[in-house]
Amino acid sequence: MNQTEVKCIHACKNTCAMLNEALRKEASIVRFYEGILEDCNLPEVKSFITETIEGKRKGILKIIQKLNEIQARSQVVDGLISSFNNTDG
Repeated sequence: MNQTEVKCIHACKNTCAMLNEALRKEASIVRFYEGILEDCNLPEVKSFITETIEGKRKGILKIIQKLNEIQARSQVVDGLISSFNNTDG
């Protein structure tokens, strides 16, 4: 899948399709690096790949954090909307 195949639908509810796709791809890249790390016997390269994996994992955590923020914000908005729609109170 190339860049142009992922399109923002601008109608995400409690999440973001673009960030979910980025998360999926980043996790796939980490798995790839972990796989080649097992076969690597050059300490310099092994160290470089390990650092790269750690950087990717930090990026994954940032994406997850942003997705959680989006979900929390959406839940707050949904709560506000439902409180205005509540005819019981």
